[in-house]
Amino acid sequence: MLLYAAAIFLGAFLLFLIEPMIAKAILPWFGGAAAVWTTCLLFFQAMLVSGYLYSNRLASLCSQRRNRTLCHLGVLWASLLLLPVSPSERWRPNAIDDPAFRILGLLLATIGLPYLLLCTGPLLQAWYAREQPAATPYRLFAVSNAGSLLGLLSYPILLEPFFTTRHQFELWSVLYACFVLLVTAAGLRYLRAPNFEAASGAAGAAPPAWDVHLFWILFPACSSLLLLAVTNHLSRNVAPIPFLWVLPLALYLLSFILCFERETFYKRGWYLRLLLVAFAAMVCGLSGLGDAVGLPALVAIFAGGLFICCIVCHGELARLKPAAEHLTRYYIFAALGGAVGGAFVALIAPRVFRDNSELPAGLVICLLLPAVIVLRSTSLQRVLLGAVAAALAGALYALLYSGAFRPESRLVARNFYGVLRVLDHLASDPSRATRELRSGTINHGQQFLAPERRRQPTAYYGPTSGVGLALLHCRRELAQRVGVIGLGAGVLASYARAGDYYRFYEINPLVVKLAQTQFTFLRDSPAPIDIVLGDGRLCLERELAQNFDILAVDAFSGDAIPVHLLTREAFLVYFRHLKQHGILAVHISNRYLNLAPIVQLAVQSLGRRAIVVENQPDPQAAILRSTWVLAAVRVEDFPQPALRAVEPHRPIPAGIHFWTDDYSNIFNILR
Repeated sequence: MLLYAAAIFLGAFLLFLIEPMIAKAILPWFGGAAAVWTTCLLFFQAMLVSGYLYSNRLASLCSQRRNRTLCHLGVLWASLLLLPVSPSERWRPNAIDDPAFRILGLLLATIGLPYLLLCTGPLLQAWYAREQPAATPYRLFAVSNAGSLLGLLSYPILLEPFFTTRHQFELWSVLYACFVLLVTAAGLRYLRAPNFEAASGAAGAAPPAWDVHLFWILFPACSSLLLLAVTNHLSRNVAPIPFLWVLPLALYLLSFILCFERETFYKRGWYLRLLLVAFAAMVCGLSGLGDAVGLPALVAIFAGGLFICCIVCHGELARLKPAAEHLTRYYIFAALGGAVGGAFVALIAPRVFRDNSELPAGLVICLLLPAVIVLRSTSLQRVLLGAVAAALAGALYALLYSGAFRPESRLVARNFYGVLRVLDHLASDPSRATRELRSGTINHGQQFLAPERRRQPTAYYGPTSGVGLALLHCRRELAQRVGVIGLGAGVLASYARAGDYYRFYEINPLVVKLAQTQFTFLRDSPAPIDIVLGDGRLCLERELAQNFDILAVDAFSGDAIPVHLLTREAFLVYFRHLKQHGILAVHISNRYLNLAPIVQLAVQSLGRRAIVVENQPDPQAAILRSTWVLAAVRVEDFPQPALRAVEPHRPIPAGIHFWTDDYSNIFNILR
C-alpha cells in the first residue's frame, strides 16, 4: 500500500495547498471580496467532480487497461509543461458587475489541468483494489483526507509567513513534479499486476438502489453548502484571509477523516442530539445575539457548529458506502453533491436571495436529512426523534425569518460583494429621523431625512472625526481636490464646496446605485463629483497622479477589511496621488482588530508621520465613534484640531510588523 498511499497523500496535500495559495494571490484583483474564496471553492469542487469522472472512465475500461494507463501517464507528463503555475496579469479585471465567471476562467487557465490530475485519487484506489483484491481501499480515502488537512494547515503556518507568493508557487510546482513521478511508478506497477485479470473478471456486487444514490449527493451537498456559508459569514465580518478560509475547511476535512477511518466513530444518536444544540447555538449567532460574546466565542460557535453538522452528514454518508466495485461511482456522486452545494452558495444564492439566507437554509436541511434517514427505521423512538428534529427545524427557521431578529428594511439588495440594506429610523421628532446604509451589521453611512439637515455629515465622518478634521482644516482657504476609496452612502460629499473636486472609487456597482437613489449627498453637492467603478487600489495604480489634497481610504465590507488596501505597497500608491503636503486619512474602526499599529508602521516605513484620531459619539447628531489614522510628510501638515484630538501616545506592541502584499497576520492585532 505504501506507494499508492504516498501518491494519494501527496496529491491530496497539493490539492489543498494550492487552494488558499492561489485564492490569496488573486484576492486583491477582485477587491478583497469574501466571495472570491466561495467562487474558488466552487471551481475546486467542480474540478473534483471532473477528476472523479475521469478516474471512473479509466478504471471501468478493464479491457484497455494498458492503453488507458499509458495515456494517463502521458497526460501527467505533458502537464509538467505548464509549470510553474502562477496567475497571469492579463486576468486582472476592469470594472465589472459580477466577477464570478472571470475568476472561474482564471483558475481554469492557470491550474485547470494540474488540478484535474491531482483529483484522480479514486483511480489510484481502484488500481490498488484490483492489484490487492483482499485489501480495503477505503483506508486510502482517509489517507487522502489526512493529506488534504495537512496541506491546508501547512499554508497559513509554514508557507504564508515565510515565503513570497512567487516562491510558494515554485515550491508547489516542484512537489507536483514529485507527484507525477510517484503516479508513474504506481501506474507501471499496476500494469505488471499478475492477478489483474482474475480481479477484473470476478462477479461484482449489485449496485445500490436509486434512493441511496440520492443520499450520496444530498449529504455532501448539505455539508458543502454549510462550509461555504459559514466561511462567508466569518470572512465577511472579520477579514477575507486564508486563516478564516482554512479553519472551516480543515474542520470539514477532519470530519471526513474521522468518519471514514473508523466506522464506529459516528454514533448517530449522540451526534443527532449534538446537532440540535449546534443548530440552536448557530441560530443565536445569526440573530445578532452572538455579537455580545466577542470574536473568539463567535468563531467557536460557528466553527464548532459546522464541525458537528459535517460529522452528521459525513457519518451518514460513510454508513452508505457500497462494495469496492462501485467505489469510483460513490466518489463521483459524493463529489457531485459537494459541487451542487458550492454552486448553490456561489452562483445561485446571490442571484435568488436578497439576504444571506443560505446559511439558515443549510442548517434546516442538515436537520431534515438525518430525520428522513431516521424515519425510514421501524423504531418508534427513532421515528419520534426524527419528527421532533423536523418540527424544530421548521419552527426555528420560521422564527428566524419572521423578522423577530432583524429590523425592518426599506430596501434589501444583494450581489457578488454581499448584502446591502437601507433602513429608515423614524423618531417622534421628525428632525431626528435618519436613513442608514448597512452592510452586514455595520453602518456604511447615515443621512437625516429632514431637508434642512440632510447635508450634515454623520456616522464615522462627523466634524470631529479624523477625516472631518482634515477636510475642514486642511488648506480650506483653497479649492480642495479630494479622493475617497469607498463610497458608502456618499456622506463625505457633504463637505464639498463650490470649486472643490471629489473623486470616489467604488468596486460595488450596487453601492453606487443606492447612494444615487436612496441618499442625496451626491446630488446635493455643489462640487463636481466623479465616481470610478472598480477596486480603488487597482484604479489608482492605472491612473496618472491625481494630486489630491486629501485621500480618504474607507473601503470596508461589513466589518471585514480588504487586506490589500492596508499593505505597504498600497500606501506607496496612495502617497503617489497626494500633493507634497497632502493628507492621507485611513478609516480603521473595527470591533475585533486593532489596525492602528499596522497603518502606523507602514506609513513610518515610507518616511511619513502618522497620528491616530478618535472621536466620541454624539447620538443627537447621528455621529458614531470612529478611529482614523492621518498620515502626512510633516507634523505641520496636520490640522491643529486633529493634533488636539490625538490620544496620549500608545506604544506599538512588540512583534507587530507592517503588512505587505506577501505578508499579513491578524493574530497579533486581535482585540
